[in-house]
Amino acid sequence: MTAKRFLLGVALAALMTASSGVAQAEYSNKKIKIGVLNDQSGPFAYLGGTGSVTAAELAIADVGGKIGDTPIELVSADHQNKPDVGAVIAKKWFDADQVDAIVDVPVSSVALAVQDIGRQFKKTTMMFATTSELTGKACSPYSTHWLEDTYVMSAATTRAALAAGAKKWFFVSADYTFGKTLEQDASGFIEAGGGTVVGRVRHPLNTRDFSSFLLSAQASKADIIGLGSAGTDLLTIIKQANEFGIMAGGQKLAAFVMFAADADALGLQAAQGLLFAEGFYWDQNDPARAFSKRYQAKTGKLPTRQQAGVYAAVRHYLQAAQATGSDDAEAINVQMKKMPIDYFGHPGSIRADGRVVYPVTLYEVKKPADSKYAWDYLKPVRQVDADQAFRPLKDGDCPLVK
Repeated sequence: MTAKRFLLGVALAALMTASSGVAQAEYSNKKIKIGVLNDQSGPFAYLGGTGSVTAAELAIADVGGKIGDTPIELVSADHQNKPDVGAVIAKKWFDADQVDAIVDVPVSSVALAVQDIGRQFKKTTMMFATTSELTGKACSPYSTHWLEDTYVMSAATTRAALAAGAKKWFFVSADYTFGKTLEQDASGFIEAGGGTVVGRVRHPLNTRDFSSFLLSAQASKADIIGLGSAGTDLLTIIKQANEFGIMAGGQKLAAFVMFAADADALGLQAAQGLLFAEGFYWDQNDPARAFSKRYQAKTGKLPTRQQAGVYAAVRHYLQAAQATGSDDAEAINVQMKKMPIDYFGHPGSIRADGRVVYPVTLYEVKKPADSKYAWDYLKPVRQVDADQAFRPLKDGDCPLVK
């Protein structure tokens, strides 16, 4: 009996030790590895690009470059705005290069492809494309969506324009998932608000001559031309619309995916009066200004909302990794949803569908005479609470929502 009790005690001790080891799970490969995947050479590079890498570096620096004794590594790549290129990089990173999480990934078609790779490999993806499909039918338990999506951008902009009397709409949009989804979302708000869509044209990515598209919009006699484009395409459209005298002729432009950096590139003379919604603006409050100064010290520029969002996403991911003691994607994403987010002074959270929600502000680009200092470009029109800005959870058809 004594021998049996001794052996039983040894077995119980071994079991307790093993259980303790599970509870104190170590990070795989003795490191945490994050990949920034985005456009680094094309029309969206100035919105994210290498600036997103810098933002991720700042988030890693906030935890001292490691969690406990586990170092944090950062890699980056250019997906060239091509779904197949993005998918190949994501698969290699997850399968061979021991990357634990991918962040950024603008361009909707690329993001959907990368999110699917993350689902297959059960790896974390933190997305910054604008399609609302990422948290709709394509949602994943391993993915979160941080940037304002087409639903948010279209809801805030169309409702404000309709209230001002713009009832007839014409769309000039990018001919890929982003543009089509934005049109669909915006058209629903326009029709619900008593307006009509009188026409639409779609252009290829990275177009240089928009004359035929703008002439169609001008001939439509629409009150307002909705611009479902982003990056350099958006800037070119606005510049060429000015050259065609579209605004001088009485038609207005609504830019659904506008950044403060776009106003800088255009100049306030061309951009003044444009309406768009943002969840982050460098001058919105003290926390935003504090981060922006850190970022500017390293890059010489102020961050876009995409770059600021990458910082917030990586910081939140690392906090969840620290809390769980693991880089397991399922455990981390469960923890990320439990933890509140301080989104540059605004309260945020992550829903069951992976949608990151926070208050969004509708801004108007200032007139040149109203800008008092460098990068003083935007005037807040009104703040929209998270529950009013983002698509209701029940309406997204995400299979994770019960």
